[in-house]
Amino acid sequence: MSRATRAHSIRRHLVDGGIVDLGLTVDEQKTSHPTQYDTNGFAARQHVDDAGVLLVIVGAYGPDWSATMREVRHQLEQPHVKCHVDGEAPVLADHELLVRWATGAELKARRAAQEARQAPLKALMRQQEAQQRAENEKRDLERGGQFGLF
Repeated sequence: MSRATRAHSIRRHLVDGGIVDLGLTVDEQKTSHPTQYDTNGFAARQHVDDAGVLLVIVGAYGPDWSATMREVRHQLEQPHVKCHVDGEAPVLADHELLVRWATGAELKARRAAQEARQAPLKALMRQQEAQQRAENEKRDLERGGQFGLF
C-alpha cells in the first residue's frame, strides 16, 4: 500500500520548480475548462482512491496546458522528488495527472533506465580520458628525452 501523498507537498515541489500555482478551489478545478485561464499553471487537490490511499490530482491550466502538463510530469519525476505520475487513471480529465509517492521498486527501475541511457556516453568519456592520459604520458616521456622505438 502506498503512503499518503499530500497536495501541499506536491504543490511545494512544483512551485520550487518554477511552475505557477493558480490556487484554484476544488470546485473550480472540476468545473472549469483548462484553456479559460490566461496564465499557464497548475492546481492540485486531494483524492482518495478505491483502496483508501490519499493521492493528489494535479491539473494543468492555461493557453498551453499540455506543455504545462509535461513540465509538471517532468518536475515530479525528478530523482529528488520521488513521485509516480499517472495520466491514464479513469478518474482524470484530459488535463489532469494522478500523483503519488513512488515505491522503492519504481525508483530502482527508474535509476536502472537512466544508467542504461547514460552507459554509451560514460563509455565514450572513459575511452577519451584513457586516450588523453596515454597522450599525456607519451608527451611527458618525449620531453624527458625518451622516444618510442617506432
